[in-house]
Order: sequence, then C-alpha cells, then structure tokens
Amino acid sequence: MLKIIVGDVNEPPLFSMPSYIMEVYENAKVGTVVGTVLAQDPDSANSLVRYFIDYNDEDDRFFNIDANTGSIKTTKVLDREETPWYNITVAASENDNPGLLSHVTVGIKILDVNDNPPELAREYDIVVCENSKPGQVIHTISATDKDDFANGPRFNFFLDEHLSINPNFTLRDNEDNTASILTRRRRFSRTMQDVYYLPIMVSDGGIPSLSSSSTLTIRVCACERDGRVRTCHAEAFLSSAGLSTGALIAILLCVLILLAIVVLFITLRRSKKEPLIISEEDVRENVVTYDDEGGGEEDTEAFDITALRNPSAAEELKYRRDIRPEVKLTPRHQTLSTLESIDVQEFIKQRLAEADLDPSVPPYDSLQTYAYEGQRSEAGSISSLDSATTQSDQDYHYLGDWGPEFKKLAELYGEIESERTT
Repeated sequence: MLKIIVGDVNEPPLFSMPSYIMEVYENAKVGTVVGTVLAQDPDSANSLVRYFIDYNDEDDRFFNIDANTGSIKTTKVLDREETPWYNITVAASENDNPGLLSHVTVGIKILDVNDNPPELAREYDIVVCENSKPGQVIHTISATDKDDFANGPRFNFFLDEHLSINPNFTLRDNEDNTASILTRRRRFSRTMQDVYYLPIMVSDGGIPSLSSSSTLTIRVCACERDGRVRTCHAEAFLSSAGLSTGALIAILLCVLILLAIVVLFITLRRSKKEPLIISEEDVRENVVTYDDEGGGEEDTEAFDITALRNPSAAEELKYRRDIRPEVKLTPRHQTLSTLESIDVQEFIKQRLAEADLDPSVPPYDSLQTYAYEGQRSEAGSISSLDSATTQSDQDYHYLGDWGPEFKKLAELYGEIESERTT
C-alpha cells in the first residue's frame, strides 16, 4: 500500500465568481450601492480578506469599494448618455499576507432614465412654392431622443394649443415617428412675405413623458410647374423686374460716384476763403492783403503821358482814364505866349492847384512829375535843328569874319541863304 500526503501551500483568496455584472441607474445619488463581490481564503475559511479597486493613475474614479465587505458604491453622478458602461478591476488579498493577490473583473451597466426630451432630427430647410395648393404636403420631419429605446419612441407631433390657429400651415402626425407639414391656403407671394415660422411640439414615449418645442422656418420660393424650386434668393425679384447682376453693379457704381462728387463739392465749398472783412462794424485790426500788380511800362491806360511833356504840347487839361470823375471840369486853354511867360515855380503852383481841385485825383498824396524846363533863355537856342524847318531872317555872313576855322560853316550857311533868296 502507498500513502501520499499533500502538503499545504499558502494560496491567494478566491472570488465566488469569475466575473461580475452589476447595474445602476443614471443620475443616482452619490454613495448608491452598485453591488458586492465576495472572496475567501482557500487555506482557511476563517481568514480575513481585504478588497480594493485597482485604478490606473489617469482613470476617473466613479466607484469605490468597502475594504472589509466588498460593497461597491458610486462616487459621482453617472450619465448614461455619456458613458453607458464601466469596467473596473477588483483585487482581494489576505489580511495576514498582503502580497498574495487575486483579481476579478466587474462590469457596471448604467440603466437609462427618461431625462432627455425629444428633438428634431436635424435643421430643416422647408420651402413652399408660390403656386402651392391647400392641403399640399411641403415637407416631412422626424425626431430623435438621446435616451434609450424604452424612453424614446414613439414620438408624438402636435401644434402648441396655447397659440392661435396658424392660417398658413398645419401639422399632421403620421404615427410612425414622423410628421408632415401641409399648407392651409393657396398661393404665397414673396413680395408680401418671404419667410414664415411654424412652432411645433414633440413628445416621447417615456414614463414620465417629456416634450420639447421647436420652430420651423418656411421660405417662399419660385418653383417650376413640376414643383422643382427655381430660386429663393432676392435676385429673383430683380430678375423679374428686368435687372441683371451686371446692371445692379453698374447702378451701385453710379451711386458711389455721385456720392463722391457731392462730398467733393461740399469739401470745396467749405474750403473757400472767408471774406477779409466779415462785418463793417467788426474791423478789429484786420490786415487786408492785395496781390495786384501794375502793368509796368506798357500800361498807359492809368495816366496821360502828355502831362510829362512840355506845357506847350498839352493845350488842355487831361483827366485820368482809369477813373470816371463825377464832376467834369471845364478845360483851361492857355496860349503859347502865356505858357512861355510862366516861370517854373509859378507853373508848379498852378498844377498843384489844379490837382487839389480835381475830383478825379485819388484821395491821398500822389507824386506828379512834369517835364517842363521853364522859360526860354534870353540868349536863345544855340541849336540849329529848327533852322532847316523854320523860316529865319538871320544873317550868317558874319561867320566869314570868324577866321579860317569857321570858313566851311560860313560857306554852308551862305549857300543855304542864297537858295532861300532865289
């Protein structure tokens, strides 16, 4: 006979199940018990076992476990729509020998609560044709719910009872989680109104039921006879009036040019110089500057040049041509003998008196220049310039007595005298 004795070896605790599946409702309070795990020491049934959750450093800790009882509880509010399932690892060790560990996987399912109302499946672009008829279906809509299937469909569509009846559109529930938009009247006009709004309500099949409201935007468009949309944009109005995009651009350019011209005109008007003297009463040391220049030597319109000649050449008083006198003086006539007998000093006095009495003279001091040389010399002129044109009875024979130096001159005047006598 052979007898085999098996020696005892210290083994880690063993869990009652190879894995655990637990459930908890979303939105449960913090500290809610999710479930309990159980492990025993195979070497001794009375040995104490300690439990803990094996977390990684980056994991969010939504659960904790009681080290003595193995009860798992929540540490945060759970949301099924964010995370519907959690997987954690629970470890167990002997109280006397912490180095011996055993692990088990625990799956926690988050149960759904009807906490999300239904909403439209997408943003709908609804169009109604201008030539639509009453009762015509223009669009079909549907809804969706973030909650589980048990708290979602079936969806109910209806109009808000607290609002007045819409005279343009109505809603029909198709009882298959969809609804149709129908027209109530015929013919829509974009010129009168191009956009309509239809408020609707959607409810789900959860307990308790939740509902939400949405507003549909319905645009009026021009359509073909077969219902195809031709255009819904604003240029449709312009095209019907015969204006193309190029014509619109040209009109806008013209308007901009006109605005620029108006702004330029206003700017030029404002930039004009103000009057030098604003008011006759307000003349507080105003400095008036004139940039006018005379005509120079060629300007002979401002004065009479004959005033600078010999008095014998001007027989009457000359007035300024640039100023029209209010009172016309009677011109004074002086004979040649009178002018020749006047001394230079007397001549100046007469001219000064005439200037003082002349109303056409400027009302300020002026300089008047006269080219009068005075009376003729008693010895007479030694010039012979006038001898060839004027009659003279002078005898030039005495030149022959002046010597040989005047012989040629005596012969010259002797011939002239002989010609005159002949």
